Amino acid sequence: MKAFGIAAGLVLSFGATGALAQSACLITKTDTNPFFVKMKEGAEAKAAELGITLNSYAGRIDGDHESQVAAIETCIAAGADGILITASDTAAIVPAVQQARDAGILVIALDTPLEPIDAADATFATDNFLAGELIGQWAAATLGDEAANAKIAMLDLAVSQPSVGVLRDQGFLQGFGIDLGDPNRWGDETDPRIVGNEVTAGNEEGGRTAMENLLTQDPEINVVYTINEPAAAGAYEALRAFGRQDDVLIVSVDGGCPGVQNVADGVIGATSQQYPLLMASLGIEAIAAYAADGTLPENTPGKEFFDTGVALVTDQPADGVESISVEEGMDLCWG
Repeated sequence: MKAFGIAAGLVLSFGATGALAQSACLITKTDTNPFFVKMKEGAEAKAAELGITLNSYAGRIDGDHESQVAAIETCIAAGADGILITASDTAAIVPAVQQARDAGILVIALDTPLEPIDAADATFATDNFLAGELIGQWAAATLGDEAANAKIAMLDLAVSQPSVGVLRDQGFLQGFGIDLGDPNRWGDETDPRIVGNEVTAGNEEGGRTAMENLLTQDPEINVVYTINEPAAAGAYEALRAFGRQDDVLIVSVDGGCPGVQNVADGVIGATSQQYPLLMASLGIEAIAAYAADGTLPENTPGKEFFDTGVALVTDQPADGVESISVEEGMDLCWG
């Protein structure tokens, strides 16, 4: 990442001598989820700092692939220097991404790796597998011996199984001690502790409906994995309607301020916190560097992406699982 800072300095110097204006596009899954709202804030702040024109686009809902393809086409036509994208369909978006790259546009995936990951020029993301693994380890350690008798609800993202959803799901299961099937898919595990998988679209209503469906299959569910904190909030409401809110462990991923507050309030037992503002601001720096002199971003050593960090947030620390407190999580949260 050192090259980014050097190149960013060059961009500012070039701007002072009349270089061509640079432009970037940010394409998120939605513009309502606090995670993507914060991502947009980070991109806007860094773009303003570096003198880059930023155009932002978003799907109507999580899973709106067509709107994202249309946004890429608009960015190509506008001659953007770079595109930052959180893809709803990580495989189907690849042809549109390739068209942008063929046009000389730097494409960086934020948060959600494309399939394959090298379909983008770079990926700035949470280690989503590790994020899932941390909450799985915490849930198993919290249950102790009773983990062997757990009844687990898996509240996933979308039927298309975008990479972010697969990584978090599979990380959770491995962290909990469950053997994976195909690690590139969710839902093919054979462990009897898994009651079932339902999709949520990553929102509260979807979380509530998914939880209701799984409770009808087994009203004794005692562990709930959720793809994100809005889905976790919906799951909690469904559990409360069943009178089960006080005896079920809910774990999640995001680290937004409402989610961390839900950890403080006992709605969520633990969440893995990620840092969308950093992803976006680094992405804008990378586009500036690329536009200035063709500098390409580098991956974190030993990984296929640049890791923007993750931390488990809980006020019920478990032995052997590294975590930070809710107070620390509130200092770092977003939204």
